Amino acid sequence: MLKAIQISGFVTQRWSWRPSVLISTNSKPFSSLFKLLPITTIDSSISTLPRPPIMSFHASSTPQPPSLHSAGNVKNIKFCQWCGGQTKHDIPDGEERLRAICTVCGKIAYQNPKMVVGCLIEHDNKVLLCKRNIEPSHGLWTLPAGYLEFGESAVEGAIRETREEANADVEVISPFAQLDIPLIGQTYMIFLAKLKKPHFSPGPESSECQLFPLDDIPFNSLSFSSMVVTLSLYVEDIKAGKPKFHYGIINKRPGTSPSDIHAYTLDHHMHS
Repeated sequence: MLKAIQISGFVTQRWSWRPSVLISTNSKPFSSLFKLLPITTIDSSISTLPRPPIMSFHASSTPQPPSLHSAGNVKNIKFCQWCGGQTKHDIPDGEERLRAICTVCGKIAYQNPKMVVGCLIEHDNKVLLCKRNIEPSHGLWTLPAGYLEFGESAVEGAIRETREEANADVEVISPFAQLDIPLIGQTYMIFLAKLKKPHFSPGPESSECQLFPLDDIPFNSLSFSSMVVTLSLYVEDIKAGKPKFHYGIINKRPGTSPSDIHAYTLDHHMHS
């Protein structure tokens, strides 16, 4: 589970890059009508599925300044993690970013993004969501997901998180989405999965677990923008007839809360 401090069958199809598709970051009230903009011609015989909040996924050609690509403040690192010596803050030779450099042993403290892994579980045309029992986003709905641990693969981590948060044993089917969030230093890897047995219940970090039909997904009370993006893409794919593999960059607006699910754009969206 994400806390305050979110294989088989890899896709081999041709990638397509969609420069302007789904998600505006306007702050319409949750009660406003939802509309999902189609990205492909859809057979009119397909029944209408839920319509998540209007959002505008688009590709940005303007590179972000390096300062926006760091989730942590390097100046908060005042002591060396190896020898305990005081650090200075400088740009090492041959590098471009400010680093914390130990004044005693000379070692450099590098800050690296964290990987969040989880499962989008399909069962009887429904998806399994957990209501968070911890901050941030307490009381909001999420896919079972959390930080990858050392010594486990992304698939193993996603299965473990699902077991911890929903007491559910799952079989991973395929990767579904990789979503990078540079501003907060996170990369999400979400896998499609199915229940081995139709049994689940809340773990310690969840207050409820529930299977939602696609037209009942609570888009107005999801925990993070990554959940909005993942579930919106999934609904869109099911409506089009087949899940794809998606990659995109969620660019959060500086200074916004992790639970502000509208303060972002999805840039450089590609899919198989």
